[in-house]
Amino acid sequence: MNQPTPAIVAQGAVHRLPRIALLLFCLAYVLPGFLGREPWKSADMAAFGYMAELARGGTAWFSPQLLGLPAEVDALLPYWFGAWAMQLAPAWVAPDFAARIPFILLLTLTLFATWYGTYYLARSPEAQPVAFAFGGEALPPDYARAMADGGLLAFIACLGLAQLSHETTPALAQLCFTALAFFGLAALPYSTVTPAISGIIGLTGLALSGAPTMALLFGTGSAVIHLLDRSSAPDATRLKAFRASGIALVTILAALLASMLDLWRWRIELPEASWTEWRSMGRLLLWFTWPAWPLALWTLWRWRRQLIRGGTPSRHLALPLWFAGVAVGATLTTASGERSLLLALPALAALAAFALPTLRRSVAALVDWFTLIFFSGCAFIIWVVWIAMQTGVPKQPAANVARLVPGFEHSFSFAPFLIALAATLAWTWLVKWRVGRHRTAIWKSLVLPAGGAALCWLLLMTLWLPLLDFARSYVPLVRRTLIVMQQPPRCVEAYGLSRGQIAAFQFHGDLVMRPMDSKNSCPWLIVDKDAIKILPVKIDETQWSFHSAMRHPSDRNEDLLVYKRKAKPGS
Repeated sequence: MNQPTPAIVAQGAVHRLPRIALLLFCLAYVLPGFLGREPWKSADMAAFGYMAELARGGTAWFSPQLLGLPAEVDALLPYWFGAWAMQLAPAWVAPDFAARIPFILLLTLTLFATWYGTYYLARSPEAQPVAFAFGGEALPPDYARAMADGGLLAFIACLGLAQLSHETTPALAQLCFTALAFFGLAALPYSTVTPAISGIIGLTGLALSGAPTMALLFGTGSAVIHLLDRSSAPDATRLKAFRASGIALVTILAALLASMLDLWRWRIELPEASWTEWRSMGRLLLWFTWPAWPLALWTLWRWRRQLIRGGTPSRHLALPLWFAGVAVGATLTTASGERSLLLALPALAALAAFALPTLRRSVAALVDWFTLIFFSGCAFIIWVVWIAMQTGVPKQPAANVARLVPGFEHSFSFAPFLIALAATLAWTWLVKWRVGRHRTAIWKSLVLPAGGAALCWLLLMTLWLPLLDFARSYVPLVRRTLIVMQQPPRCVEAYGLSRGQIAAFQFHGDLVMRPMDSKNSCPWLIVDKDAIKILPVKIDETQWSFHSAMRHPSDRNEDLLVYKRKAKPGS
């Protein structure tokens, strides 16, 4: 018999989301952000720069560099993916889009892995709903499918997922491999081959994507959880030990591979003991994981008696709690807080799903109303600003755009407008469906959060895409600099430029960038203004004359100084 659980679910409440609707919804979330845009600054552009260098053979595959600078993230596999895609793509495919193709697949794989990871956790005996006296409770497969639908919706609804999951950076690769490892370890008691392959790829890929410590912690904790899991049959002690030892072996091999490739780095940075620092961290945790984190906390409270009973953990709660806890710990102790917290989202989404069978109607209604007001308001603002950019009315939004992004000129594009209009109409229909009378489903409370997040992201990537490209890419800065140079030079020297800026001048300007050196004879020199203040290097005034200062139109903190080489006497 099943142990009593807080989940009381009838069979009528577990009918699944139509597969066609779910697939189209995922497609509508994945593609916007990958199509039709320029590489954004700075991590997105920098990662593309390393991929381009590898694709053209300008750097070593096992130690990629960009103008002598190693990558900020000690990763290999994400840069290889982009480089291989550019090498295999036909000539008519733009290099930056070719580099995004494997990352489209990585995000798609992440969604699938999150769904299946939640599904197999919900199949756990201790996760099942209470059995009714005369039958009628939800059947295990149907219950697990409905919970997996809820977990996927909770994952898409997380506000912090949208931008980072659409960049061609190691962060997305780490997210995908974390989700694969999560699925493999969740499904291991129910199958062998597919979960084992997924777990191996997940932990190894995580180590090769710049997060070997996370792979080590995920694998070690999961091995202990599987060894102590009480949901297995009493006579399966030997099988549990075999699974735990297999997980431990894969974890050790992934750690050894990272050591062989010199991918271990000490990046622990404890947060400052100041109110400002902790308030900033709290805000990050609050908005980035919304709405998964309150539902996850509710799950831990309602399922607290099932979490640890008799000194052993329940796998369907302990496994996602461990994954989420490790990622949150990395967020608090590393400089890249957002990208570390990204890895917590699949596990938090699974925990959030287990809150759905225990939510009261008043709480579910509160979630619906808050979501409806919040995302409808965001969509309204996006449309109003777009109309103001097109017509100049209302005047205030148009004036704000002109002030924040000087030099931007908006143009009307029919296809993005139709897509945005269709998405808005779909949101209207979804709201009408949600408030209408229909069969109760336990995933209903997450339909509006996920739909609202997808709607606003799609509107931003259609109506606002030209504005965002102008403000968040290096294209305006590179074009202004090329105009100053009048004619494309054979090479340009650089000093103090960031990795993203170097990659941008190489890609958008088609320039050969070289470090500032007396041996070079490039006619132009580009210097970061802040680098001169920080680094004790002076520009040789006998060789260079100051020509002009360049500023990114939407970033007052990004100033570049352009110098021109003086003509030699007698030349």
